[in-house]
Amino acid sequence: MSEIKDQSIQNFLDKLAGKSATPGGGSAAALMGAQSAALTSMVCNLTIGKPKYAEVETEMQALLKKSEALREKLTGLIQADIDVFNRLMVKYGLPKESDQEKAIRSEAIQTVLKEATEIPLDCARACAEAVELSRIAADKAYLGAISDAGAAVMAGYCGLKTAALNVYINTNSLKDKTFAETKLTELEAILKGVDVVVEEIYQMVKTKL
Repeated sequence: MSEIKDQSIQNFLDKLAGKSATPGGGSAAALMGAQSAALTSMVCNLTIGKPKYAEVETEMQALLKKSEALREKLTGLIQADIDVFNRLMVKYGLPKESDQEKAIRSEAIQTVLKEATEIPLDCARACAEAVELSRIAADKAYLGAISDAGAAVMAGYCGLKTAALNVYINTNSLKDKTFAETKLTELEAILKGVDVVVEEIYQMVKTKL
């Protein structure tokens, strides 16, 4: 079966709306982040080559390289979230009749839960980077595409906050509280000040319209 990224948008949305738990919010978060990076790339591409923006040409080329690498990473996380959740469901389906079976099942679930925490955390980190890249586009790129830079900011922000919810729900189920607290600390560092930053970028874009 082809990866979700290779299927049509309609197919993805149909699956998202369906009864299956995957794709779900984690995949949607990664898609939002990928859209943010793609929008920043578009703004760069619309800026590069314009004589009026010659002085930021090199910077836009560098920004484009970063946004495209980030888009690839986030696109991969769409499928990664599906895969880890499906593996988790398999572990929940393990037998639990005897004490030994219960112990094996519990350990298996906890192992996959850690990975299921790492993936949305990685997504949150990437989305935060997408927000920062969109700030550069909003600040220096072609004014004719400035609203698209604003869309990039908001898509990255939505992806970040959505990914954070997935980290919260998974850490809540972890028995290894030291691991959970470490990941939550990492998440809070990513989230710190982002609400203010996003609003500043949004307003900057708005003043240029």
